[in-house]
Amino acid sequence: MKNLILAIESSCDDSSLAIINKDDLSCVFEKKISQELQHSQYGGVVPELAARLHTAALPQILEQAKPFLNRLCAIAVTNEPGLSVSLIGGISMAKTLALSLNLPLLAINHLAGHIYSLFLNEKASFDMGVLLVSGGHTMVLFIDKQGKVNELAKTLDDSFGESFDKVAKMMGLGYPGGNAIEKLALKATEKKLFFNIPLKHSKDLNYSFSGLKNAVRLELLKHEKLDENTKSEIAFAFQNAAIAHILDKLEKIFSLHRFKSFGVVGGASANLSLRSRLEALCKKYDCELKLVTLSHCSDNALMIARAACEKFKKQEFTNIKMDILRTRSENLGYI
Repeated sequence: MKNLILAIESSCDDSSLAIINKDDLSCVFEKKISQELQHSQYGGVVPELAARLHTAALPQILEQAKPFLNRLCAIAVTNEPGLSVSLIGGISMAKTLALSLNLPLLAINHLAGHIYSLFLNEKASFDMGVLLVSGGHTMVLFIDKQGKVNELAKTLDDSFGESFDKVAKMMGLGYPGGNAIEKLALKATEKKLFFNIPLKHSKDLNYSFSGLKNAVRLELLKHEKLDENTKSEIAFAFQNAAIAHILDKLEKIFSLHRFKSFGVVGGASANLSLRSRLEALCKKYDCELKLVTLSHCSDNALMIARAACEKFKKQEFTNIKMDILRTRSENLGYI
């Protein structure tokens, strides 16, 4: 029976393929090759390097997926948003597979994929709020029962995850920065340093992390030599303020929108301190908190495959001859 969908994710620095059974949503194949080690020496993702690594990794993973190819009913691929040179690698492979296997093509928005990571093994049920926090995005969304996506708030500059990466780079902690900052913050003992929470007294619901990032830079300049204790105190103060900023705006949003359930998605949603404080917020407002498993918070092809199952049901196929690369489009519309 041809009931499997193969999905390709290459929007940034992770090369990933997954195959999902569209009927029962079971994952029959999943593989990801991370580029973190190669990019760490530069303190962030180098697009040209990412593209070269995708070119090598994607065919390598596809070779392992060959036993399932004769059961495929569609090919799905991330086509927006992301790094153009990275997206092209996945799109090229997807089109080649769709053409050679005579299968329909499904173009998937990366952000929609993150939302569907909340429902990897279950039927999607919306009418919920969603916080998306990653290296490229920070936004709060409301998704109604029909799947229409409404943006309630977004970042005006750096994303939540990006601010962690940049602070980590300033402190010489390498890339990616989220996990490094979180681990270092756990070592803080004095916890006497505090950074101002951005836009604390503003009624604007949007986020801004650039000022907080600059406050960390100025604090670092005060120290001729950074020992581990000082680093841990700065990491704790930064993380505490960044998460407090997220919660401060969410508190305002929750007072305006009575969510029945609230999900948090994206790579930065793996931060355990953020999760803990979101649990308290949702409990306060009698709202169910939905979390993605830690193994699937970051970019992965399984979330793309899950989103593709919904598009397949609606027969929303893409013309293989069309240019589907959209590096900046974030208008989700309906998912």
